[in-house]
Amino acid sequence: MASNTVAPVPSDGVDSARTPDSSADAPLDASLAGSGGDAPEGDASEGDASEGHASEGNSSADDTAPDPTDQVPRPADVTRRLALLWDPPAPPTRGRKARLTLDEVVTAGIAVAQEVGLDALSMRRVAARLDMGAMSLYTYVPGRTELVDLMIDRAFAELDLPAADAPWRDGLSRYAREVWHLYQRHSWILQTNMWRLPLAPHVLDAQEAGLRTLVDTGLSAERVVEILGLVDAFVRGLARAAVAESVENDASGMSSDEYWTSMSSFWADWFDVERYPVMTRIWEAGGFHAPSDPFDASLDRLLDGVEMTIDRANERP
Repeated sequence: MASNTVAPVPSDGVDSARTPDSSADAPLDASLAGSGGDAPEGDASEGDASEGHASEGNSSADDTAPDPTDQVPRPADVTRRLALLWDPPAPPTRGRKARLTLDEVVTAGIAVAQEVGLDALSMRRVAARLDMGAMSLYTYVPGRTELVDLMIDRAFAELDLPAADAPWRDGLSRYAREVWHLYQRHSWILQTNMWRLPLAPHVLDAQEAGLRTLVDTGLSAERVVEILGLVDAFVRGLARAAVAESVENDASGMSSDEYWTSMSSFWADWFDVERYPVMTRIWEAGGFHAPSDPFDASLDRLLDGVEMTIDRANERP
């Protein structure tokens, strides 16, 4: 999800998209082909012979070559956090049966966040909802951070993601609409740092589906990531505005239309058509008439821009 899209890091620690030989606008298939070309036959045969002699003398060194993944730092808290997402503990089969399941704890956490917002979520509140002590809750989940990770992953599991064979525009439109509706159902997600979404199975499933809609369109790898990030930012921004409007409606008891009607005297008494001639011109032409569904209208315009970018990429010689 570019601003909040998770970027896999190559095992050698080098971002291949940033190396001097790469091109941000090279089609993805071309960049892949360029990195894996075969050597000329004559050179290959000489190389094979020399490598054969070298391997005879260095076989022991190759056998003991360090695994690059051994150099990856694995802090205990990070390992615990990721393991809970990818390999949660199975319910005990012996001894006294646990009173609750981890799924029930996550369900309670989501219910609390829906009621009071994520900022007010605490282990104590979740424990109270489950009618148990806060210390007992820690036997199911190590802390609030891990609980929120699980809550977000559970919410993302609700997404009905586009099929792999969907045309790019249909697929990207479906992706955007699904994420939009997810934020309407779980507005508390928008209170998290969206640039640090958990590395959770269903979160990555969503990103995979979004990237898949664009990967075979002729765009470069960097453009694919940028465009998905743009779509994510668009959906997120509009969702936050819609949530804020809903909160304001509830707090004031006044709908958006009612609010703007109450402010109508401004246009008669204070608005200066000479100071704002462009605004006046657009108003008189009906430009400020809001569409019945601003999300759909704006998404269509955004996808039109993506389509132009794809067309331009495929016109390249």
